Amino acid sequence: MGRKPTVNLNLPPRMRARKRWNKIHYYYDWGGNPRREEPLGPDFVLAVKRWSAIEETQAPRATQPTFKDAAAMYVREVLPTKARRTQTDNLKELVFLRELFDDDVLLDDIEPTHVKQYLRWRHKKAVAWYAAKNRVSPPNAGHVRANREIALFSHIFNNAREIGLTKAANPCVGVKKNTEDGRDVYVEDDLYVRLYEKADQPTRDAMDLGYLAGQRPQDTLRYDERDIRDNFLAIGQGKTGKKIRMEVTGELKLVIERIRARKATYKVVSTALIVTETGQRMTLRTLQYRFRTAREAAGIPAKDWLF
Repeated sequence: MGRKPTVNLNLPPRMRARKRWNKIHYYYDWGGNPRREEPLGPDFVLAVKRWSAIEETQAPRATQPTFKDAAAMYVREVLPTKARRTQTDNLKELVFLRELFDDDVLLDDIEPTHVKQYLRWRHKKAVAWYAAKNRVSPPNAGHVRANREIALFSHIFNNAREIGLTKAANPCVGVKKNTEDGRDVYVEDDLYVRLYEKADQPTRDAMDLGYLAGQRPQDTLRYDERDIRDNFLAIGQGKTGKKIRMEVTGELKLVIERIRARKATYKVVSTALIVTETGQRMTLRTLQYRFRTAREAAGIPAKDWLF
């Protein structure tokens, strides 16, 4: 087969991404000399389905089915029945699952302890991502992602049981998942960075505060200097009426200090934390407009990140 790739390491084995005519196209690498690559098309979801079909025809199936076998069957038979966005999310989640549950892991050998190990490993991987970006990692880094990925793992395993690949019990049963506080927004890191780079400073302030506090945009805009007491930010959720207190420390403290420094340069002084370039409290309509502008500038389809 083809040589080991050094780029696009998030792709499945033997799947390659090539830029053609200012657009990414995907190929199946058959290897050989000269190398032969089979076009899979520019659509990532369809390309992975075609990749899965090709993989299914390669090499005799092991005596005992592996996670790779179960995942390939799921991608080919179950994934097409899901919504388009769910398909895209599942394929990205599967990349991480394959890192730990690689080609040689037998379904019958996977136990609850391995699922728990995955949750811990995923947290460490998220912490490393923050460190690489020179950002302070929140205590729950990677928790939501890990939960979503294990949910997919559970679906794959249950499907494997239904079609007779294994008689083993689902190892996810009884494993305590990560706690998710409030309303979790599931946005890919690369999308966040792309939009953040195109956003203006007030929008970045709103994104940072919303991300760190895990609140809705309309709740984020209500943050006020007067809500910070004894080094705690009192947060009220408009939709649920729930009141929570968040300690102003770590990256949250740095963001608030940055906002205060910017506000100090304006003639108009507002007690709001999220303000425009004139120092006035930002409205939801203004934030929505700026968000859409940044999203378009970043080339992110609206369906991939709804405000």
